[in-house]
Amino acid sequence: MAAVDLAPAEIQALQVLTILLFAPLVSGGISHLEARLQGRRGPRILQPYYDLGKLFGKETLVPEHASFVFLLGPVVAFACYLVVPLLIPVLTAYPLPLGYMGDILGGGFILGLASFSVALAAAETDAPYAQLGSTRAMTFGALIEPSILFVTFTVALITTTDLPYFEAAAARASLSQAVRPAHLLALLAFFLVVLSDTGRIPVETHSSTLEFGMIDEARTLEHSGPLFALLKWGSAMKQLILYVLLINVFAAPWGLAGTRSLSAVLLAIPILLAKAFGVGAVFTVIDNSFSKLRLFKLTEFMAAAFLLAVLAVLVLYLGGG
Repeated sequence: MAAVDLAPAEIQALQVLTILLFAPLVSGGISHLEARLQGRRGPRILQPYYDLGKLFGKETLVPEHASFVFLLGPVVAFACYLVVPLLIPVLTAYPLPLGYMGDILGGGFILGLASFSVALAAAETDAPYAQLGSTRAMTFGALIEPSILFVTFTVALITTTDLPYFEAAAARASLSQAVRPAHLLALLAFFLVVLSDTGRIPVETHSSTLEFGMIDEARTLEHSGPLFALLKWGSAMKQLILYVLLINVFAAPWGLAGTRSLSAVLLAIPILLAKAFGVGAVFTVIDNSFSKLRLFKLTEFMAAAFLLAVLAVLVLYLGGG
């Protein structure tokens, strides 16, 4: 029986659908594992799907003084999360046509726009805790961005490109390339960035209801109904996108489809999910293995990520990295 080949446009649509449909599954699996580590029974792995279905069936309530920005913010953020999978190697080792639209910095800017939209929508509510979470998220985002820039700069120097597909191909080309000291330092710096951006730094639990410790959760306090569903779904998509960047560009760019055959592309989906669950398990263990830190310690954590990225550049040029 002849193999069925997919068109590039179909593969790109499948990449978006993979992030869209399986992001809640990864989030549910991580939440279930976290509960087990804490000695609790925890929610079902499929619980995020039930939550989304329930929220989409509820009414949307809008604060009295909020403008159209409150309604538009979650929609813009969700649209941003749908664009990024077009630029990164989710399922294939070869670049797809739209993969040339933007480099890894372009994808970072789109994720930044999503975060800004959510923060702006939270600021529209006039609710103190929502605004507190919004300002904290923007402040910590400003600390994360220099590390991301230096990591991108370092990897671009090592691989001579900043396109995600070609960075993954360079790391996949040989074991010596993947274990270069400069590459490993850049990988560790990006690992810390993802740890921070997914709310897994042991400052406060990502699902906390303690007002003075909330960051991401505080931004969604005033949303309800379908808008809240878009925010929760978008948060799960962002987490999976960051995992894809970590494993398919930096750490383990193996298991991707090398051809356009339907079987190869479909096989790449469970491989991706397995790697994503593995990364999520590592982050969950880290989050639950340390005592909670004071909030101001987050700046020291991000300074460490930035210094690792700078050290990667120095090693590359001065240490034969």
